[in-house]
Amino acid sequence: MDNAQLLKGILEGCVLAVIEKGETYGYEILGELEKAGLEDIGEGTLYPVLTRLDKNKLIQCRRAKSPLGPIRKYYSITQEGAEYLGDFRERYRRISKSADILLYDNSSEMEENENG
Repeated sequence: MDNAQLLKGILEGCVLAVIEKGETYGYEILGELEKAGLEDIGEGTLYPVLTRLDKNKLIQCRRAKSPLGPIRKYYSITQEGAEYLGDFRERYRRISKSADILLYDNSSEMEENENG
């Protein structure tokens, strides 16, 4: 299995988390994802995600002239998107904890962390 399949399930949440920090545009989102270590994401992967998030009213898009010339799409998170992101974070945390227990056999370590 390649990274793309693993990433597919979490990419929307990661993109929303970047947009939650403040209004941004596609190239800047790619830069933030890359800075976080998600280097294999290109425009062909990102823009369909942005379109889907916009269609589902989790983000909103406005067009404005960029300081460098052409019109650029700027994205911001909606209230519905913020609520979705909060829910996503909680689901991701639970799944990650369970996967860590199974993949790394650290159930005793996880129990210690939960108990104090």
